Amino acid sequence: MPPLMAIEFLCRVADVLSDYLEGLNEDLIKDNFVIVYELLDEMIDNGFPLTTEPNILREMISPPNIVSKMLSVVTGNSSNVSDTLPGATASCVPWRTTDIKYANNEVYVDLVEEMDAIINRDGVLVKCEIYGEVQVNSHITGVPDLTLSFTNPSILDDVRFHPCVRFRPWESHQILSFVPPDGQFKLMSYRVKMLKSIPIYVKPQLTSDAGTCRINLMVGIKNDPGKMIDSITVQFHLPPSILSADLTSNHGVVNILSNKMCIWSIDRIPKDRTPSLSGTMVLETGLERLHVFPIFQLGFRIQGVALSGLQIDKLELKVVVNRLYKGFRASTRAGLYEVRS
Repeated sequence: MPPLMAIEFLCRVADVLSDYLEGLNEDLIKDNFVIVYELLDEMIDNGFPLTTEPNILREMISPPNIVSKMLSVVTGNSSNVSDTLPGATASCVPWRTTDIKYANNEVYVDLVEEMDAIINRDGVLVKCEIYGEVQVNSHITGVPDLTLSFTNPSILDDVRFHPCVRFRPWESHQILSFVPPDGQFKLMSYRVKMLKSIPIYVKPQLTSDAGTCRINLMVGIKNDPGKMIDSITVQFHLPPSILSADLTSNHGVVNILSNKMCIWSIDRIPKDRTPSLSGTMVLETGLERLHVFPIFQLGFRIQGVALSGLQIDKLELKVVVNRLYKGFRASTRAGLYEVRS
């Protein structure tokens, strides 16, 4: 068996369980063990993946809710499996049923990106790449056939598609041709590598002698993306050799947790001053200087722009319905964004 097949199936199981249980942890699985068992029974048959499409699974097995849990307690019947087989299981597009009808036909496309970056202690950008997803929310009558094109598809690497995407149009013309599932789904994922610029800089300065360490940390906008940057946070673990720390900032809130995690919540950068954090840290007895330096992790969110530069050209529907509402959005947030000191 191809190893990627097993990995892909496990990822699909995790996505389905997260969708059903609105999260994924040990307690949720224990509380909803019957539904988890029923889902696994439908998703895999005799060791082979069978039904992995969330829309079909929802028709076969009802998601958990308070009413169904109360009925199972009263009646003693804990099964959520439907008595009828979904019509899409015998369709050539098993991710979509054929009798869908809407008064208003709508389709929304979101570009959701995460920026991963590593900046070394000299301030040099070592690595910067973006992992992105094209998320679609479709509510269209019948069986629509959509095509989605980008203005600059050549920048994309490591593309991964939903099963509804036809591969040949993408291979020949970099066009996404697909019959979408009903509702929200991930159409494709991608990477954009070797980016040369970052939106925010973090400048740490640490000096230590005589058993104390002084820290000064500055955060500011390096390359303005043209949209508001908010939800800015800086996190770092105090080194094990630190006994106590007294840190203050001229903007935002600084919290030091019991596990020595320091969280500086900035939110938005003001126009009249540069946010800075400063203070002193006391080292263990016998240590003159700090030998283990912290790694600063940056978080941020930018609405309305995809930092990879990817742009949607057009979205077309081959069979025209009465009226189709189309919407496009983009957002970027920090992924693994590290600044070393």
